Amino acid sequence: MKKKLVSVLLCVSMVAAMTAGCGKDEKETEKQTETTTEAATVKENEKETTKSGEGLKIAIVSSPSGVDDGSFNQNNYEGILSFIESHPDATVQAVKEETGDVAAAIQAVADIVADYDVIVCCGFQFAGIGSIAQDNPDVKFILVDSNPTDAEGAEVELDNVYAMTFAEQESGFFAGVAAALETETNKVAVVNGIAYPSNVNYQYGFESGVNYANAKLGADAEIVELPSYAGTDVTNTEIGGNYVGSFADEATGKIVGSTLISEGVDIMFVAAGGSGNGVFTAAKEAEGVKVIGCDVDQYDDGANGDTNIILTSALKVMDVNVEKQLNAIVEGTFKGENALLKADTDSTGYVKEEGRHQLSEDTLEKLDEVYPLVKDGTIVPAANFNGYTPEDFPGLN
Repeated sequence: MKKKLVSVLLCVSMVAAMTAGCGKDEKETEKQTETTTEAATVKENEKETTKSGEGLKIAIVSSPSGVDDGSFNQNNYEGILSFIESHPDATVQAVKEETGDVAAAIQAVADIVADYDVIVCCGFQFAGIGSIAQDNPDVKFILVDSNPTDAEGAEVELDNVYAMTFAEQESGFFAGVAAALETETNKVAVVNGIAYPSNVNYQYGFESGVNYANAKLGADAEIVELPSYAGTDVTNTEIGGNYVGSFADEATGKIVGSTLISEGVDIMFVAAGGSGNGVFTAAKEAEGVKVIGCDVDQYDDGANGDTNIILTSALKVMDVNVEKQLNAIVEGTFKGENALLKADTDSTGYVKEEGRHQLSEDTLEKLDEVYPLVKDGTIVPAANFNGYTPEDFPGLN
């Protein structure tokens, strides 16, 4: 009887334990389900927040000339501001890297990467952000004027980096054609900042355009170069031209501009960032000198009393493309890639809107003739690394 009682008690204990166990599992399951549901809700809310642009934290890291340079950096910044107009809860912080040094540029990005959702990097000096992007896969990067490289310097394509480079040689080509057709002294020049690939593209494109106009359009223009300001590109190849050596040295820019004017140059294509302001000043202080702006429509910068020194501007459409990528981020369609943007996507060109240029009707007609030839690849102006030279490129011969 005692044995039987023990057996019954044991069975009751086991059932109780099992019941207790079941009760605990059910509570845990309910708790886990609630947690999972809450996490899913938070995740969904985060997704909706991102889609609306609410709270999207954006930084733009610029070269020393800053986001008010009236040219390259500012155009990228304006793309962000345009995005914020339609996504007012998004914010932007401008960070100016003061030195222009490549290592300092990369460090400037590393210093802020933990604080932002999107970082826009303006310039070739930021190519080395590849390693930072790889270490921070949740941060999106928009890299302008270069493709990302890894720690070994090898070019890479990353899921969280949209890198946009431009066929600056196309815009430079249009500037060269315009200068060659409009010059009255038959002497023209291009002034650049630093011999990064994008700047060399502008130089070679301009020289290609002058040579094309001389060979095909009845022009007779000479390209003037100052040996003391000749450039050396990133491969240490001497490339000639007129390089200030900085994108933020107005004083030297003015010296280069004044020296070219003293050599008889009456039209200068200026692709020098903030240094170009000095070239503009030299042109304004001279008689009968015109300047071709760069990257953006610089007509307003050319105002000089009752006159204007801007002939036209060579365009590189960065603002629209930056805004497009920010929209892709909030819409969930962002895709990392290394994109080369050209005339075939309306990303290069020149200003021809009435009241924003001083080109003759004849020059406009000739530019309208050559533009589609560049767009469809019949004319391929020389660039820093496309294998052509300003004296030998498709469409010239």
